[in-house]
Amino acid sequence: MNNRKQDDMPDKKDAAGSQPKKPATVQEKRGGKNTPFRRAAAASGEKKAPRVKQQPGWQSRGGEEPPVSEKPATPASYAPGAQKLQKILAQAGLGSRRDMEELIKAGRVTVNGQVAELGTRVSETDVLRVDRKNVRARSAEKMPRIMLYHKPEGEIVSRNDPDGRPSVFDRLPQMRTSKWIAIGRLDFNTSGLLIFTTSGDLANHLMHPRFEVEREYAVRVLGTLTPDQLTQLKEGIELEDGAANFDTISDQGGEGINHWYRVTLREGRNREVRRMFEALGLTVSRLMRVRFGVINLPPRLKRGQTLDLEPVEVKRVLEWAGIAAPAIPQQQAGAARGGSGIKSHHPAAPDKPVRRPRKESSAR
Repeated sequence: MNNRKQDDMPDKKDAAGSQPKKPATVQEKRGGKNTPFRRAAAASGEKKAPRVKQQPGWQSRGGEEPPVSEKPATPASYAPGAQKLQKILAQAGLGSRRDMEELIKAGRVTVNGQVAELGTRVSETDVLRVDRKNVRARSAEKMPRIMLYHKPEGEIVSRNDPDGRPSVFDRLPQMRTSKWIAIGRLDFNTSGLLIFTTSGDLANHLMHPRFEVEREYAVRVLGTLTPDQLTQLKEGIELEDGAANFDTISDQGGEGINHWYRVTLREGRNREVRRMFEALGLTVSRLMRVRFGVINLPPRLKRGQTLDLEPVEVKRVLEWAGIAAPAIPQQQAGAARGGSGIKSHHPAAPDKPVRRPRKESSAR
């Protein structure tokens, strides 16, 4: 033990220069604890250079080491196939592009553990999370779904309602990896065609004002429009949020004080149709949407019922909207849907009492 202490201490004669220095031990060369080399480095304030880990396949040239990256890994903005983050989230069925932009602005989306910014591009290798939940990008080869719903009066087009009123989303089938996007809203007292889809691109095309997708409504009013009023509705009426007009309006007749009209317009402001008639002193007693773009309300689809479109029909809608549609598998293209495909989500009392099945008699 004494010999070890003597080895650790420097030789006084060597410091004076009377004897040559002893060769450093292996421990001293490595900068072992309590050595003159370690104490000298600490006293001079020098820091040990960090060890750089060489990347696979890298070969040093001239003894130089590769530069150390100071910034963390960023999304693969320049990777082949990289797309905008809001588009990827919309394709995953989380909502329209406009809804996804609001999520990104609110800081609820992360890419590779970092809060995403609007305009970020991502690829398949990036890890996406929304509200700390992983998001799996939808394959471009998978056909989206389009569901038609005949909305009755007395339902809201919202997932949350402080008043606890019935919601149209309560009637739809639940999905694990995506959610239904409602295309266009209908008022609480308005019925008719409501479209749901899992494609954010399709929802963006149908709802964005710049595409000017046509909507058609059947309107029943108390009274009859005069020729001057018909002309005024076509040319434009000044409302609180700006001028509004119908592209077309046609008289459908009626009985008594009730009269029906068919109107078309290319925007969907809040209660726009009702407010236009109310500006002329007419009250709308019933309002029903019968068409949205190229999709009509099927006559066989009764109130409270849904209809899932076939892959062939979905492809036609996507092509009309200018969206690339994936190929339809041969088994889906040739297979016919069993039944009408219409499902009712409103329980109704049967007209006749239901007969219970008879019990099988035991063998004698």
